[in-house]
Amino acid sequence: MLSTRTAIAGIAAAIALTLTLSSCASTSADASADGGVDAATATSVSAFGDLAGLEKAAKAEGALNVIALPRDWANYGAVLDAFTEKYPEITITEASPDASSAEEIQAADNLKGQDTAPDVFDVGAAVALANTKKFAPYQVATWADIPDALKEQSGLWVGDYGGYMAIGYDPDAVPAPKSLDDLLGDEYKGKVAINGDPTQAGAAFAAVGMASVQSGGSTADFQPGIDFFSKLNKAGNFVKIDPTPATIASGETPVVFDWDYLNVGYGKKLDGQRKWEVVVLPGTGYAGYYNQAISADAPHPAAARLWQEFLYSDEAQNLWLAGGARPARAEAMEAAGTIDKELFDALPETPAETVVPSAKESEDAAALLGSNWAAAVQ
Repeated sequence: MLSTRTAIAGIAAAIALTLTLSSCASTSADASADGGVDAATATSVSAFGDLAGLEKAAKAEGALNVIALPRDWANYGAVLDAFTEKYPEITITEASPDASSAEEIQAADNLKGQDTAPDVFDVGAAVALANTKKFAPYQVATWADIPDALKEQSGLWVGDYGGYMAIGYDPDAVPAPKSLDDLLGDEYKGKVAINGDPTQAGAAFAAVGMASVQSGGSTADFQPGIDFFSKLNKAGNFVKIDPTPATIASGETPVVFDWDYLNVGYGKKLDGQRKWEVVVLPGTGYAGYYNQAISADAPHPAAARLWQEFLYSDEAQNLWLAGGARPARAEAMEAAGTIDKELFDALPETPAETVVPSAKESEDAAALLGSNWAAAVQ
C-alpha cells in the first residue's frame, strides 16, 4: 500500500501521463478608464495590487454565486461557512446543490448575462476539458504548490480535491466486499447503488470506470464496466437510487460506489445510526480530481477570484481534508508543516497502481455510455 503522501503523487503522476494540458496565454488585467481594475480580466491577485485589493473589490460586489456544491460533499458546508465568516459582506447564493458537472455548464449558458449566473464551477475532468472556452484564466497566490499535472497552465481549470473510487458498505447488512464479483452474490441483492447517472455525473462515471479496470478493461475500454453493471442489474442487486446519508440510514442503499472521501463523509454523518466501512479494492485503483474554474461570464468576477484564493489557502485545503478528500496542495503543505497531519494520515489506504482516463478516453467513454448504458441496466 502507498502512504497518503505517495497516494497524492500517484494520482498526479497518473494524470500527468494521461491528460493533455491545453495551452492558453495569460493576459494582463486591463484597467478601466477611471483607473480601477477590470476584475473580469484579472489573471492573478497582483492585478488588484494585493489580496487586500482583491478583498475590497469583492466586498464591493457583495455577492458570489456557486452551483452544485452539496454541503455534505467533501466538507463543502464547512468551506462555505468559513468563507462567509471571513467575508460577511459577501452573500453566497448556493444554487442546485445536487446538479451534475454538465448541468453546471448548462446553467451558465441558460443564465448568461444575468446576476444569477454561476460565478464559479466545480467540475469533473471531462467536463472541464470540454468547456475551457467558458472559463477565465486565473492563477491563485499558491499556484506554485499545485502539481503541474493538476492544472491548466494559464489557470483555466485547476484541480482542487480528489480521491479514489471506493465502495462504502454497512457491515451489519452485507459481508465486506473483497472484489467486484462479490457484489454479484445473493447477499447483495437489492443493495448496491452508484452516485447518479454515469452519462451525467462524474462520480457515477468513475464508478463504471473503476468497474472496467477491475474487470479486465481499461480507461480506454469502459465496456467491461458497463457489462459488470448489467450483470449486477440482472442479478437484482443494482438499486437505481441516488445514495444519500438518508437512504443509507434507512437501509435502502447499504452498498455505495462513490469517491472515498464521500463514503468517509457518509460514515461520519451516520455515526450513531449506522456502521459504515469504506474499502478501495486491491488491484488497479481508479482516481480523479475535481476542478475549479471561474466563469468567463461571471457576474461577480472579483468575488469569484477571491473564492479561488480562499479555496487554495491552507484553511480551505485542510477543510477538504477534514471531509476525507486529498487536497491539491497536500504535498506542499505537508512539507511546510501546514497540513493537518492527523487527518492526512487517516486517509484510506490506496492500491499500488493508479489510473486516470485521458481527455480522449473520457470523451470516448462518455460516448460509449451514452449509447450503451441505458440498455444495459434497464
